Amino acid sequence: MGPQGWGALKAAWYVAAPGRWRDWASVLHPPYTAWHLSYVLVGAALAPHFSVSRLVATLLAFGLAVGVAAHGFDELHGRPLGTAISAPVLAGVSVSALAGAVALGVVGISRVGWGLAVFIAAGATVVVAYNLEAWGGRLHNKVTFALAWGAFPVLTAYYAQAATLRPAAVVAAGFAFGLSRAQRTLSTEARDLRRRVSSVEGQRLYLDGRVEPLSRQSLLAPVEQSLVTLSWCVCALGVAMVLARTGH
Repeated sequence: MGPQGWGALKAAWYVAAPGRWRDWASVLHPPYTAWHLSYVLVGAALAPHFSVSRLVATLLAFGLAVGVAAHGFDELHGRPLGTAISAPVLAGVSVSALAGAVALGVVGISRVGWGLAVFIAAGATVVVAYNLEAWGGRLHNKVTFALAWGAFPVLTAYYAQAATLRPAAVVAAGFAFGLSRAQRTLSTEARDLRRRVSSVEGQRLYLDGRVEPLSRQSLLAPVEQSLVTLSWCVCALGVAMVLARTGH
């Protein structure tokens, strides 16, 4: 059951009905995971030298760290989706996924260089600190989210390809930072309306005399429609950039 029970509104627009494998599907936050993995595609495609094998390894590492570990830790801390997955299982899967991501990074050091170790250490630290709200939740904010889930994948993917960072990577990281900050703003509003607001009162008065009553759904719809549209748009951009680099 979701935080308010499975009824009027689910915990998130992409959450499946509760139960076994569906709980895991919900924990993975598929649209958002795909969104942030698309930043990996953008960063890799911008690099002066492009290797499909390095891109696949980077995608797998981020899929484990962001898609599985980060979201698993997030569900473990406070049960925002209200899944029935046991705490030991959530913790075990999350730790194993993060360890797998780190292991992939360590293997990559032999090909990319020791500079990659900085990205590995930073990524592992922020996954744990942000999602478990370490240090009193000081890092659990819009700026950290935009840096870690937006700018960081772009920079890491670029570095994994080129073993250096150039202005194009930094500018693209700025794009991902801004878009991820907007995502966090929209998703926070959607989360509050779904999980914390019990009712909405009021009306919208138009200059032509029309009166439109306000409701939780009327406030939620444009926010989530924006999130849905942005999620597939960023995926399309990332795929298009990789196809352009591979000559398709």
